[in-house]
Amino acid sequence: MTFLLLLTILGLGELPGSYCTVTTVGDLSVLEGQSVTVPCHYNPQYISHVKYWCYGRMKDFCSSLARTDNPESAPHGKGKVTIADDPTQHVFTVSMQDLTEGDSGWYWCGVELGGMWVSDPTASLYISVVQGMSVVRNTVSADEGGSVTVQCLYSKNLRSSEKKWCRSGNWNSCIVTDSEGTFSRRNVLIQDDKDSMFTVTLTQLETRDSGWYWCGAGQQHVAVHVSVTPQATTLATTSPVQNLKTTVRTSSVMSSNDPHSRPVWESSLMVCGVVLLVMTVSLALWKLWKQCKKKQKPQRTNETNDNLTMCPWREDYKNASVIFLNTPAQQVQML
Repeated sequence: MTFLLLLTILGLGELPGSYCTVTTVGDLSVLEGQSVTVPCHYNPQYISHVKYWCYGRMKDFCSSLARTDNPESAPHGKGKVTIADDPTQHVFTVSMQDLTEGDSGWYWCGVELGGMWVSDPTASLYISVVQGMSVVRNTVSADEGGSVTVQCLYSKNLRSSEKKWCRSGNWNSCIVTDSEGTFSRRNVLIQDDKDSMFTVTLTQLETRDSGWYWCGAGQQHVAVHVSVTPQATTLATTSPVQNLKTTVRTSSVMSSNDPHSRPVWESSLMVCGVVLLVMTVSLALWKLWKQCKKKQKPQRTNETNDNLTMCPWREDYKNASVIFLNTPAQQVQML
């Protein structure tokens, strides 16, 4: 019984996707002619160990494609498969270029322990290489008047096919690239790299441009949704009454913050008082002058003496005027 249990535990370590101390992403689907990068995470105790990437149904019989101790597998090497270790992040990454349908299958991330009776920690995933199309992002958005760029990916067998951009539900809206792989119009630009991707750039977007589109190559196509957000048009309105209240409030606050300034209403009353006092004195003196003029005789002899005799207040009027005009503003305010 114990022997069967031991065989079961050892057997589970040989199966794809079994639990171990190395982890990676789930199964992937890649277009033919594209590349793929896979991260493989490991425990800190494996920092100094060799990491590898192999292909096959079972890890003990898989074919080694890249190793961290092989210079040809370095990231800048000429091989189709490269591997790079990052000890600080406890992860090594594997990249495979120009995939074909024959590259589909099981792959393994592994850490070599080097013992006969010790199983290497590994993690597996299945990579499917297919023909067809895909997009980097199937939903793009921009503000009204802005622009968006859609990246359409296609497999190797579609490189020579014409590329299209259509509004979903309207076949008459399709625009097609020319022999150079480009199309240019006022607000649409298509550029094909003739290898694995063409880009569609929409400019001067309007709200009516929102909706579903699709990019196609040959008989293949993939849907993309474009969303255009209207520009904000709210205007701030302020009534004259509110402006007046704001002005009065601001004046009051500014006045109250100055310890040497007086309130506006006090200054206004002071000015009105001074003006009223001047007008009253001037009116009284003018009436007295009119009465004095009526009492004067037509003779002009001894005019100076007669005027002083009949209107003795004239001299006082002159003196009072001089005194009033020479009185400082502070004394007038006190009056």
